[in-house]
Amino acid sequence: MLKDYIENKPIIESNRLIIRPFKSIDVEDLKEWTPNKEIYKYWGKNPGKIDLKPELLLEKKEKPSKSFHLYIEHKKDVKVIGDIYIYLIEKDTKAKVAIRLNPKYHNMGIGTEAVNLMCNWCFENTELDTIWTDVDKTNIASIKMLEKVGFKKTKEIINGKMVSTITDYYIFEIKKVH
Repeated sequence: MLKDYIENKPIIESNRLIIRPFKSIDVEDLKEWTPNKEIYKYWGKNPGKIDLKPELLLEKKEKPSKSFHLYIEHKKDVKVIGDIYIYLIEKDTKAKVAIRLNPKYHNMGIGTEAVNLMCNWCFENTELDTIWTDVDKTNIASIKMLEKVGFKKTKEIINGKMVSTITDYYIFEIKKVH
């Protein structure tokens, strides 16, 4: 149940990744990639204050929440190379997923693996039965990643607002298999 994870967030592992809560030692890894504007090309906004200065995370107190903001650690390199969100939870059954990865780790299947791990974990351990996301129509790599995980395109938005950017985008969804 989502309520079981309000205070204690999960640790999810595969052969090469650990998806886990933030640790203070992650700051140096985050400095390597969160300020990089390339990551935000399709994010709908520019890097925020914490993206530009990850050390501010040390001052930020995590508020109890049903949402998840977890970090993606690459086991072989022993470093945080991305983060993944499950948020905008509706009626405890539907939520949005978002992911960011250090560009050095693009095109290695890591995003696919992390989204797949997170979605499967949510379907197995919470009452979520639908996970959705929006993706800029020109973000071909993310579209391919979502399709590999099993997401289906459900809607096309023309001149819609993604965070603070007006663009054309798709809505993708994946549903729990009962």
